[in-house]
Amino acid sequence: MPHEVDQSFLALPLRALADAALARARSLGAEHADFRLERVRSASWRLRDARPAGSSDTTDLGYAVRVVHGGAWGFASGVELTPDGAAAVASRAVALARLSAQVIRASGSGERVELATEPVYRDTTWVSSYAVDPFTVADAEKAGLLAEWSARLLAAPGVAHADASLLTVRENKFYADTAGTTTTQQRVRLHPELTAVAVDAESGEFDSMRTTAPPVGRGWEYLTGSGGWDWDAELAEIPALLAEKMRAPGVEPGRYDLVVDPTNLWLTIHESVGHATELDRALGYEAAYAGTSFATFDQLGRLRYGSELMNVTGDRTAEHGLATTGWDDEGVAAQSWDLVRDGRLVGYQLDRRIARLTGFERSNGCAYADSPGHVPVQRMANVSLRPAPDGPSTEELISGVERGIYVVGDRSWSIDMQRYNFQFTGQRFFRIEHGRLAGQLRDVAYQATTTDFWGSLKAVGGPETYLLCGAFNCGKAQPGQVAAVSHGCPSALFEQVNILNTTQEAGR
Repeated sequence: MPHEVDQSFLALPLRALADAALARARSLGAEHADFRLERVRSASWRLRDARPAGSSDTTDLGYAVRVVHGGAWGFASGVELTPDGAAAVASRAVALARLSAQVIRASGSGERVELATEPVYRDTTWVSSYAVDPFTVADAEKAGLLAEWSARLLAAPGVAHADASLLTVRENKFYADTAGTTTTQQRVRLHPELTAVAVDAESGEFDSMRTTAPPVGRGWEYLTGSGGWDWDAELAEIPALLAEKMRAPGVEPGRYDLVVDPTNLWLTIHESVGHATELDRALGYEAAYAGTSFATFDQLGRLRYGSELMNVTGDRTAEHGLATTGWDDEGVAAQSWDLVRDGRLVGYQLDRRIARLTGFERSNGCAYADSPGHVPVQRMANVSLRPAPDGPSTEELISGVERGIYVVGDRSWSIDMQRYNFQFTGQRFFRIEHGRLAGQLRDVAYQATTTDFWGSLKAVGGPETYLLCGAFNCGKAQPGQVAAVSHGCPSALFEQVNILNTTQEAGR
């Protein structure tokens, strides 16, 4: 059964506050105004060696008013849940817009703010796809499951320590604007993670291995066997894989064919495609926090991003996606669209202002704020590499490699300010010899430029290899904001990628 929006959220004076704020903004001459009331509850648990190490349970409740007045933005937020309080916040937003307009006129710089049009959505509701709201599950049950899983790892030979964590979020949002759109939404997401640590008593050398289960837009069912992940199987295999990793030789630097598992490839997509195709970056508007983009706007339709096997979509509609929603924070309906088609750059991620500024008819719904105290900024959709309809299995990809490496799980990464030069490591690396896995390797990092890496894409796995992975903590903007985002991808084969030995690179 689909869930309904939490009644305690609906009981808040949502429409009364929105009406007061929008009426005040209109009376002060705003060309556009929107109102957004949010309640975001986040709870986390951390265990060290099966014992509690920390927990938190916080709720962020407030509202924001954003206006366009005199061709300039104005924004203000508040927490007083009265019509007078909301009207006062709207007045502050207009005052800020007037001041901004004066500064722009005095400096002779800056474009007039105009927004791409969007249909009006009246009294609409959307709830994400999940079975059991994790906030209806007792804290003792959550901590108990993490402790039981930790104990399994600790009982295995060679495991010296085990860390466990769980983060859960329920996000409620009410939006209204002067065009007449009103939306009410509820999203649930969670991220469980366990890490086993091994220590060599003689040498003092240590290493770790983490679960590869991704964070998801699901509920408590994800941890109890009905949410698409086999926790028992993964926890059972980690100790032996970690013991093998401790004994594994370091990789010989050079060029290798790589079969990259989706549990690793998602992060490369995030950094080299997801961020690079945010149009505010490509235009230079997002330059202070993690840079701009090599995929500049003049290259739309022309840039050869990768091989013809590369097809990447932006998607705000994917079931269980972390960036999936019904409408964004500008009242734009969720959509799916192409970013890279047959290896060529064909699209960007847009909000309403950037869409209008660059000649697009419509935003594709990429405005988001992580709290009621923050202004919406252009944020990443679920950016995903499409599988080949009749593509091979992971085993078949491996079987076609004479000398290579199979990469599983994400770990560290580094990428330059334009999302072009990068290197990535992983949780597990397996040597491939004559089409077979031949034991693990250590100290592996793959390094390339974005276009060289995706240009080396030689085979894309089939739908059975596809997995929706992602992160809770994508950072952007100043003041900084974080957003949860998913990236789906199949296993994929890349030819002759440069491999570094990280220990040698560190001079050890």
